[in-house]
Amino acid sequence: MRIVADENIPLLDEFFAAFGEIRRLPGRTLERDALGDAQLLLVRSVTRVDEALLAGSAVRFVGTCTIGTDHLDLDYLQRQGIAWASAPGCNARGVVDYVLGSLLVLAEDAGVALAERRFGIVGAGQVGERLARVMRGLGWRVEVCDPPRARAGEPGFVSLDEILTRCDVISLHTPLARDGQDATWHLLDETRLASLRPGTWLINASRGGVVDNQALNRVLQQRSDLRAVLDVWEGEPQVDVELARRCRLATPHVAGYSLDGKLRGSEQIYQALCAWLGQPAALRLADMSPAQWLRQLELDADCPPDWALATLCRAVYDPRRDSADFIRSLQAEAEQRRLAFDALRKHYPMRREIDGLQVRISGESSPLRDMVKALGARLV
Repeated sequence: MRIVADENIPLLDEFFAAFGEIRRLPGRTLERDALGDAQLLLVRSVTRVDEALLAGSAVRFVGTCTIGTDHLDLDYLQRQGIAWASAPGCNARGVVDYVLGSLLVLAEDAGVALAERRFGIVGAGQVGERLARVMRGLGWRVEVCDPPRARAGEPGFVSLDEILTRCDVISLHTPLARDGQDATWHLLDETRLASLRPGTWLINASRGGVVDNQALNRVLQQRSDLRAVLDVWEGEPQVDVELARRCRLATPHVAGYSLDGKLRGSEQIYQALCAWLGQPAALRLADMSPAQWLRQLELDADCPPDWALATLCRAVYDPRRDSADFIRSLQAEAEQRRLAFDALRKHYPMRREIDGLQVRISGESSPLRDMVKALGARLV
């Protein structure tokens, strides 16, 4: 078989070379002519897979090594009998780490304890549900909005209006849908943005179009009490430079860019391809993952849990570096900014996840043990 693949998919040879010849291409600019006679197409979220790309091609299987599928025209794939697979949950932990790192920055800026805030999570899929579990384990007050799950009769969910009314931290984790009763396009429009509680922190690590970017820029200009953290943007890879500079943290769609998340995405698509071909999955990610740079931290039982939380999170990931790199790239002209957006993603430094960190506590401290467990690190 012939395979066309996004050049940024990790472990591409290790997982897929045995299936056939691989042609690597930039996912952002992938076009119909580049497919040739390929039967397999492997992409990430920057490639729109629809009739314009696939019409008349030999592609019979599409795998996206990402958690989302809004870049795939699933109706078209089904009509054409083209098999597809995604990698749900592959980078969810990386996004949780991104949100935690962002919250630490915002809390230090404001001089408040995170336990004093009320958190609203919009979207309880793979990311939102894990984030809520971590936050609740840390003893924080959390409200969750997920209309589809609420309509299905699941308890414990609140409306978006209740989130906006009661919460002073809002973290968005919804897919992007333009139509239907669960449409999320401009879910936070100018009216909702203007209604945010005084001092609200807004984090968007889902899809850029979930927030009306132009409206957010206007609201931030008018309200100095609000703080925004944006990892996703309308019009990527072009972004609203003025809006980015008004954000406390601004990053180029890398919230889920942990090495572990990207590797899991490749493994999940490998497994899906094996299942489609009717053959066993002989390869395992556990046999290919590189060693952790930081394998273990030791905490004294007397250290404050808040200090330990910040130390553990930042030992693994601190979003301020990504934000600084991105903001510097916005000083260039428009075309250079567009290229820099993808370059920052393509050459992203190795970043691991908190749940791969081992923690030893010297002495006995139930609060520390509870915090480490809630955070997802491994007690040894």
